Amino acid sequence: MTRLEEEFRHILTRNTVPLDAERLYGSIRRVSLSFVGNEGEIIDDEFESFGEVDSARGSGYFHERGVSLGDDICVDLINPDAVGELREIADRMIRSGYEKECVQVYSSVRREVLDECLAILGVEKLSIEEVQRIEWKVLDEKMKKWVQAVKIGVRVLLTGEKRLCDQIFSTSDSAREICFNENAKGCIMQLLNFGEAVAIGRRSSEKLFRILDMYDVLSVVIPDLEMMVTDGFLCGEAKGVLSGLGEAAKGTFSEFQSAVQNESSRKPMLSGEIHPLTRYVMNYVKLVVDYSHTLNSLFAESDEDESSGGSGSHTDDGEENATPISRRVLALLSILESNLEEKSKLYEDGAMHYIFLMNNILYIVQKVKDSELIKVVGDQWVRKRRGQIRQYATSYLRAAWSRALSCLKDEGIGGSSGSASRVALKERFKSFNACFEDIYRVQTGWKVPDPQLREELRISISEKVIPAYRAFLGRFGSHLESGKHSGKYIKFTPEDLENYVPDLFEGTPLVIHHLRRKS
Repeated sequence: MTRLEEEFRHILTRNTVPLDAERLYGSIRRVSLSFVGNEGEIIDDEFESFGEVDSARGSGYFHERGVSLGDDICVDLINPDAVGELREIADRMIRSGYEKECVQVYSSVRREVLDECLAILGVEKLSIEEVQRIEWKVLDEKMKKWVQAVKIGVRVLLTGEKRLCDQIFSTSDSAREICFNENAKGCIMQLLNFGEAVAIGRRSSEKLFRILDMYDVLSVVIPDLEMMVTDGFLCGEAKGVLSGLGEAAKGTFSEFQSAVQNESSRKPMLSGEIHPLTRYVMNYVKLVVDYSHTLNSLFAESDEDESSGGSGSHTDDGEENATPISRRVLALLSILESNLEEKSKLYEDGAMHYIFLMNNILYIVQKVKDSELIKVVGDQWVRKRRGQIRQYATSYLRAAWSRALSCLKDEGIGGSSGSASRVALKERFKSFNACFEDIYRVQTGWKVPDPQLREELRISISEKVIPAYRAFLGRFGSHLESGKHSGKYIKFTPEDLENYVPDLFEGTPLVIHHLRRKS
């Protein structure tokens, strides 16, 4: 019988077919490719808590969503020509009362093969402590390989192993069950150990989407596992890790919300541009929406508990009947808006305060409208923010131009246009000139990235300032033009102002040189 054992082992080993990972990966259909941090969006060092810091302008951070593996993929783990001979030897050993020895030989050989297959798929044997010490970029790659390995492991390797056990041990239900359960256990537990390590590891925002990939793939294969494996312990372990990954995903999302709320950088954007926090959060939220189905499922139970406790989740936009993820996205956007409002107060110039808010709120609105986010937050939310932007524009005009416009009022000049004080007029024109030159010098350095908003602001300025200046110049300009040095006081024609206004909000500070007046 020892000779049969050795022959059985020899045939098993000699006829093992190495796993062709390249062929398998070539069959994997990549279902989604989401992009974070494009448009040259740089996340400043201050925002390392929000994940990857991209220091190269224009380079992006891709998050590749899991994999989809066709169910029709089938691999031969042993040369099909050897299966008949292996079945004959197994039958002889079992009939002779050596089932235990036969099972031990088969299991020892096949466990090693499955271990090698996992290694080929990039799954290493790591302790929980080792996993938790891995830096993020390396861990991210391992998590991605794990997602692929789980689906291949269950849908290809274990399915093939089950078919092999059924063929070789066709005459013994017990041998077939023991062999498959033992081999499956080693393979699955190695995968689950990594999943558990990730689930209980330190939570940080950049891990969320990879954790959700892990959750998704495990939830997909557990029903397959339950159909193949009769070991209730193994299926229970898989469900336990699935639950842990779900809790990790929920906790990571909550951590991200808290991080956005508590982000308190005190360095204002010099030109009033879009804040890195805004860019990061919006790109993050766009990815969150890609996982709406999974997150809605995970958060639904939590929301039911809150509702039964009388603490239902509502937002300032009245989305009482929204999905769990809609409520959380709306809450997150509200947190971001509050943070931006606080950051806008860092600007000493009240007008820049409103430019900053317009830039950032418009960026948020555009990201919502140009993505699936619009289905989550709704048109009412967008309309409300567009109304806010209009209010900010009105407030900007008041803050930036009230002083200049006050120079163009008749009050305090002394009588009608015919008897106006030349001294007062000189002061008015000098004051207006100084105001306009200062605004021009400062606000040419401000940046409004959106071309439509930039043009609308310029039109509003032109409509408010130029007619007022033209009327004032028409009423009182003749009082000074007839005197000496009139150019010292009347530096601009209305046409000059029209030519200067388009320079505003380009992000390049300019100075007016009157000797080389714009034409």
